[in-house]
Amino acid sequence: MLRQPARAMLIDLDGVVRRWDPTVAAGVESTYGLDPGTLMKTAFTWELLRPAVAGEMTDAEWMGLIAQRLPLDEDQARAAVTEWQKHRGTVDPDVLTFIREVRAAGRPVGLATNATDLLRGDLETLGLTHEFDAIISSTELKIHKPAPEFFTQAVEALNEQPPWVLFVDDDDRVIRGARAAKLPAFRWTGPQDIPYLKKALGLH
Repeated sequence: MLRQPARAMLIDLDGVVRRWDPTVAAGVESTYGLDPGTLMKTAFTWELLRPAVAGEMTDAEWMGLIAQRLPLDEDQARAAVTEWQKHRGTVDPDVLTFIREVRAAGRPVGLATNATDLLRGDLETLGLTHEFDAIISSTELKIHKPAPEFFTQAVEALNEQPPWVLFVDDDDRVIRGARAAKLPAFRWTGPQDIPYLKKALGLH
């Protein structure tokens, strides 16, 4: 628990606010005869993912590279990736309620995410465009978590100082980076964490 309540919060998108249905990828893999886990394993190979979230390539280019690496012919590979990407995730209702409570209490909330150029469109699709006081996107900054500069700019977007900004993410590496940047950081494991986070923000 913080000695003093945090005055603002930065929260991650994927794995925290947005949930992905694993059956979608599994269904595509089954349809196209791919081994279970192939799509995610290929997509999140760091050499492909990093330029996609660092603003060095578009999401479409990233998907094209993923398709090239699938053990399918060109048309099938593109079709598989397209089908997989139709699903844009769903919002965790408990997390959205929490974000609204934090903002209603006068504490600004920023979305701090490693994302591709589809982020703004996805937020619109998910109904999240107006649910944050700031949107900090790695692809727009050309800097991705856990680079120190990402946290510096994210905190500045909320007009705060690092020690006063609670950072919530589901990635251990990012949490370590946030703490190194002097932010109190909490590793998200699920909605059961919300009561603790409320206390850290001085909400009761």
